[in-house]
Amino acid sequence: MILQVNPSRGLRGRVKVPGDKSISHRAALLGAMGHGVTRIEGFLESEDCLATLQCLLLLGTPIKRLAPGSYEIQGMGYDGFREPNDVLDCGNSGTTMRLLMGILAGQPFFSVLTGDASLRSRPMGRVIEPLRSMGARILGRAGGTRAPLAVLGSERLEGKTHRLPVASAQVKSALLLAGLRAEGVTVVTEPGPSRNHTEVMLQQMGVPVEVDGLTVAVEGGSLPNGGQINIPGDISSAAYLMVAAAILPDSDITIENVGINSTRAGIIEVLEAMGANLEIEPLPGAGEPKANIRIRTSTLCGTEIGGAIVPTLIDELPVLAVAAAFAQGTTFVRDAAELRVKECDRIAAMAEELGRLGVDIEERSDGWVIRGSRDLSGGRVRGWGDHRIVMALAVLGLGTKAPVEIEDAEAVSVSFPEFVTILKELGAEVEERASDPEDVQVSW
Repeated sequence: MILQVNPSRGLRGRVKVPGDKSISHRAALLGAMGHGVTRIEGFLESEDCLATLQCLLLLGTPIKRLAPGSYEIQGMGYDGFREPNDVLDCGNSGTTMRLLMGILAGQPFFSVLTGDASLRSRPMGRVIEPLRSMGARILGRAGGTRAPLAVLGSERLEGKTHRLPVASAQVKSALLLAGLRAEGVTVVTEPGPSRNHTEVMLQQMGVPVEVDGLTVAVEGGSLPNGGQINIPGDISSAAYLMVAAAILPDSDITIENVGINSTRAGIIEVLEAMGANLEIEPLPGAGEPKANIRIRTSTLCGTEIGGAIVPTLIDELPVLAVAAAFAQGTTFVRDAAELRVKECDRIAAMAEELGRLGVDIEERSDGWVIRGSRDLSGGRVRGWGDHRIVMALAVLGLGTKAPVEIEDAEAVSVSFPEFVTILKELGAEVEERASDPEDVQVSW
C-alpha cells in the first residue's frame, strides 16, 4: 500500500486513540495465566496484540470476543495450558515472543516460537540467558539468540537475582512471569527506569510485588486473580497526533482517555521542553493513570533528548525527530542505540527518509542531530516495514510544501489500524492506494 499525505492545515476535534498496545498484551497474558475470568475493555485489535491472542488460543486458553475491543479470557492457572499442536507465530511482536518465553519457561511441554522476518532478526539473548539461569531450556538460531526458538519448559524453575545490563520492560516482564512459577524469589534490577505496566497489572490482579527503586521482586506461587481491566488509550499512538497538531497551523485537538504512566510519558515532558502548547487533564480511576490531552499549534524549539528519559519515550523518538525537523534551532538525540534493534534500524531509517525530504539530519551511532526548518520538500519515501516509521513520515508529510508518498505503508496495522481514519476525522488530507505495479517485486 502507498500512503499519500498532502500538505494540511488546521487539525481540529476530539478523538480517542486505540487501547495501549503494551497493556493489551499484558492483560491477555496475565488473564490467561491467572485464576478465574478476566474481562478486558479497550483491547487493541492490532496485528501485534491479535498475535498474542492467537498464541494463547493455541495453548488452550478459552477466549471470547464480546464486542470490538471487549474480551473475556478464562484463566488457565499454572497447569491448564496445553502443548500447542502448531508453531506459535508471534508475527512482528517482540512483546509477544519475549513475554511468552517467560510463561512457557515454566510449562512442562515443548513449544516453538517464531515470527516474521523482522522479528526473526531481532536479538533474544537478553531474555534467553537469564531464563536459562532459572532452569529453562531454550534453543534457537545464532547460538540461541534468534527465532525460531524451541522452548522445553521446566516445572522446577528456580528464583534468581538478575541485574540487567540494559533497561528493558520486555526482559523484566518475562523474568517476572517466569518468577511466578519459580521456587523462591525472583529479583530484577535495571540500570534505569523502564515501563512498569507488568508490575502495575500484577498488583491490580492481587499479586504481591515488591518495588524498591529500580528493583522489582516477586515470590513464586502467586496467581493473578481475574476481574475487570480497562485499558486506556496508547500514548505512543497519541504521540503522532500530538506532534501533528503542534507543527500544523490553526490546530486544536483533544485526545481523550490517554494512559500517562510516568514510565511512558516522556513524550509530554519533551514536547513541553520544546514549547508545545499542551494541557493535561487527569482523569479519576484505579490502575493506570490516564488523562485527556489537549494540544494546539505551537512554536517549537530545539532541545536535547538523552539519559534517563530515553526509555520513557523510545517508541516516540521517530515522531519526535519530525517535531525537531519543524522546530527552531537544533535538536540532539543521544543514548538511543536501542532504536537500531527495533522492527528495523530506526536511526538509519529516519536519517535516510527525512534526508530525502529535505531535513537537515545527521545520523549518530545512538541518535541524530537535527537542524530544524519549515521549508521542507515533498517526495517519495519508504516505510521500511515499520509502523512507527510510516506514521512518523506521514506526520512530516502533513507539514511539507508538496505531497509525500510512503511506500510499504500497510505496516501501520501493527499498532494503529485507525491511524489514517483518525487523521481524516481531524481534517488531514491523506489517502491510501494500492502499490504501483512497478513497485511490486517478485522473488523466486
